[in-house]
Amino acid sequence: MEELYHQLVSNGALLVMWGALLCHWILPFPREAHPAILWHKFAELLANKVNASNHYSQSLISGTLAWLLMMLPLLLVLFALQNIVWQPMLYQLALLLLALDWRHNEKFATEFTQLLANENNAAAKHLLTPLINRSTDSLSLLGLGKAGSETLIMSYGRHVVAVLFWYGVAGAIGAFAYRMTMELARAWSPTRRQFMPFGLPAIRILAVLDFIPLRLFAMLITLGQRANIVMTTIKQQAASWPLPGPAWLLIACGAKLELSLAGPAIYNGKKSVRAKLGGRIAPAAIHFAQLRKLLLHRLWIWLLLQSLIMGIINQGL
Repeated sequence: MEELYHQLVSNGALLVMWGALLCHWILPFPREAHPAILWHKFAELLANKVNASNHYSQSLISGTLAWLLMMLPLLLVLFALQNIVWQPMLYQLALLLLALDWRHNEKFATEFTQLLANENNAAAKHLLTPLINRSTDSLSLLGLGKAGSETLIMSYGRHVVAVLFWYGVAGAIGAFAYRMTMELARAWSPTRRQFMPFGLPAIRILAVLDFIPLRLFAMLITLGQRANIVMTTIKQQAASWPLPGPAWLLIACGAKLELSLAGPAIYNGKKSVRAKLGGRIAPAAIHFAQLRKLLLHRLWIWLLLQSLIMGIINQGL
C-alpha cells in the first residue's frame, strides 16, 4: 500500500487522474453549466447555417468542414494555454475534470432504477429524454428499460472509460478533445434525417476513437461467468450494428445478463430499423440494477489496471 502511495505521488499523470476523480465526486460540476452544453448548442447553430444542401456529397463535405471548424480552433487554444498556464498539473486536472461524467451517470442510474421499480413511466421518460436523441413518447415500461440500459452502458463506456483511456494515451487535452468530439457526434447524429449525411464525418471520427477503449471494456465485461457465451454472441451479432466499438460493448453487457437491447427506435417521428442485440430478457428495474452493478465492478477494475499500466510506464521512462 505504501509503495502504491509513493508511486501515485511520484507519477504526475496518475496523480492528476485520481485527483480529477476525487474532485469529480466531492465537487460535482452542474450538468446545466458544463461547457459541453454550450458547445452542443453552438454545434446546432452552426449546423443550421451550413447544413443546407440536399446533395449527398455536398452535405458530406459541409459536415467535414464544420467538424474541422469546431475542433481545430479548440485544439489550438488548448495547446496554447498549456504553454502559458502557471501550474500545468492543475490545468491537466481541470481539463480531465471537465471531460469526465461519472457522477451524473450514477445519479441517473439511481433515479431511473427507482422510477422503473415504481412503474412511473412519465417521470422515467422525463429523466431519459435529455440524454438521448430518440423519441421516448411511445415507449412502454419495457421500452424504457431497454433505452435506459443502452444509455447507461454507453454513458459509462464513453463518459468514463473512453475519457480515461484517451487521457492515458494523449493526456488531459486528448481526454477533453474526445469529450467534445463525442458531443459533436451527438449534436449531428445522422440517426436524425436532417443530419444525414451531414453528421457522418463526426460519427465516423467518434467510431474510430471509440474502437479500442470500448472493445477493451467489452472484453473486461466478458470475463467471468458466461464468457464463452458472450464471445459467441459478439461474433454472431457484432456485424449487424453499424458502430464496432459500441456494438461489442452493448452485446457484451446484454449477453452477460441475458438482456435484450437495441431493436427499432423512433427518431424525429420516423421509425429506424436497428438490429436486436444481447439476450431475450426485457430489462426491468431489477435487471437495470444488475447492469449498473456489473458496469461499476468492471469500471473499478479498469481504473486499477490503467493505474498499474501508467505506473509501469512511468517507471520505465
